Amino acid sequence: MFGPRLVSGIVLIIIALATFGLGGPVLAATLLAISLIAFRELTKALNVSRPADGDQREGAPWNLLEYVGAAGVVAYYAAAFFSDAQVYLLMCIVGVFMALMLVYVVTFPKFNATQVVAACFSFLYAPVMLSFVYLTRMCPQGKYMVWMILISSWGCDTCAYVVGMLIGKKKIFPQLSPKKSLEGCIGGVLGSATIGALYGHFIVEAAFPDQTVKWIIAFICAVGAVMSQVGDLAASAIKRNHQIKDYGKLIPGHGGIMDRFDSMIVTAPMIYFLAILMIRQ
Repeated sequence: MFGPRLVSGIVLIIIALATFGLGGPVLAATLLAISLIAFRELTKALNVSRPADGDQREGAPWNLLEYVGAAGVVAYYAAAFFSDAQVYLLMCIVGVFMALMLVYVVTFPKFNATQVVAACFSFLYAPVMLSFVYLTRMCPQGKYMVWMILISSWGCDTCAYVVGMLIGKKKIFPQLSPKKSLEGCIGGVLGSATIGALYGHFIVEAAFPDQTVKWIIAFICAVGAVMSQVGDLAASAIKRNHQIKDYGKLIPGHGGIMDRFDSMIVTAPMIYFLAILMIRQ
């Protein structure tokens, strides 16, 4: 399993480097595809697809709630790509919620309230949160800011794994994630902060010699790393609540999109807002 996981990880890193670097339509299209897959993985995990008479997670066809949610994902990314006015993004979010409520009312009693709430949650959790990768990249100086998302998510994952393997002893979430240790969690945060400081010093400050931002970037990456681990654990909690091992099988050795991007989903909005508040002054 290590071989496929390693190869998949390398491919994902190459794709991330290429799309983050290019930005624009390439990044938007990639995130749209990832978001649609993640949306479907979540709706299956949360049993939005189940018929009224039972659980049919595996192989369940798309239903009207999912079609409406997927259409909302496409509309949301179209609004993000074609307009700089974020009011259109808010309109899409509210519009998807209202459309799901309309389906609930018109088709009653085909769907129950739990399915509607889960469909709305699936739309917000992956597609909307992941869109902050694109929003960050397209900000002024976004070509520098966006890399903090990778440092805080995948960088944290790597540092936490290494530190946990070497010195991890105290299990911090034994029921939720038995392999995670306190030492690994701390190592992930400190590792991300260190990588962020180095990135700020050698890359950002080299491009803007009149600015000293490495410590700000280190702080942002540290906070992002904390949220990265929250995102990882939250996605694991959903799987445990619904007795599933992986969200999908798309990525060999990793599982589904939600299994690999769970940390980035939560990290991206945090990096966006902190970078806006602390750097763009």
